Amino acid sequence: MATYLDFEYKIKFIQEDIISARVRHDEGALESLQENLDKEVSKTFTNLSPFQQLQLARHIDRPYALDYINLIMRDKYEIHGDRHFRDDAAIVCYLGYIGDEKVMVIGEQKGRGTKNKIRRNFGMPHPEGYRKALRAAKMAEKFNIPLLMLVDTPGAYPGLGAEERNQSEAIARNLLELAELDTQTISIVIGEGGSGGALAIGVADKFAMMRYSVFSVISPEGCSAILWNDPKKAEAATNAMKITSGDLKELNLIDDIIDEPLIGAHRDKEAAAAAISDYFLKNLNSLREMSKEERMEARYSKLTGVGAYAE
Repeated sequence: MATYLDFEYKIKFIQEDIISARVRHDEGALESLQENLDKEVSKTFTNLSPFQQLQLARHIDRPYALDYINLIMRDKYEIHGDRHFRDDAAIVCYLGYIGDEKVMVIGEQKGRGTKNKIRRNFGMPHPEGYRKALRAAKMAEKFNIPLLMLVDTPGAYPGLGAEERNQSEAIARNLLELAELDTQTISIVIGEGGSGGALAIGVADKFAMMRYSVFSVISPEGCSAILWNDPKKAEAATNAMKITSGDLKELNLIDDIIDEPLIGAHRDKEAAAAAISDYFLKNLNSLREMSKEERMEARYSKLTGVGAYAE
């Protein structure tokens, strides 16, 4: 059963009527209902508020990293473990092919269903997850394989064990190593990009966001709890924080917005996966046209150019 958000209920009712018309084989009603559905989708999804986009980024049916990996990769082989402590299931690493290109894909995986969510730690990696990601990235560098990173996490895990194993050092090490990595790198926020947990696999030659993804230094709930001592003001915090893809593109903090289906990636996973694959292959070709020196200089300029101030 599809899950609908509050602002999608008119769409739900029209789609239910379409199903009923198909059962009755009422072609006339079906054509009219389809026109009504297209109008309602356009009306609803071209006027989304930042909070509604946040809801879409967290939608229970939204594709996760493994959904995209299974749709766009072939002949893939999973890489496990950080060679120091254990394998963290919140980070997945696959070596395989996208189209004709051999590629390393690193993604943050939230998991579906209670048992799998617990196994994936709700998409919140431990330090060993980031160290596994770095091991895979260095392997890609060694064999001159391009790297695709799929960001989707509420944040790095803040538990006692993670702090004991030096969570902050693991994230900082990834920031440093990925900034200097000698291979083509592309990172895409596919859902929720939260804090350092997202940044740890977000440093790349090209950094893009899906249309309905979000990227922020803290969750809106955390922000509202700190500023107003009231987590229920998350909607006001979302509006103020500028966390949507459109806001971040306007602020020049990301390179591109990937146009997932207007009605959302969760309604057409194949089209969303195709958009990611096309973006990766197109930008990989443009990065290969640059010399190593040009690519590293462009990456350095982008990283040092983040932010602005006025006296």
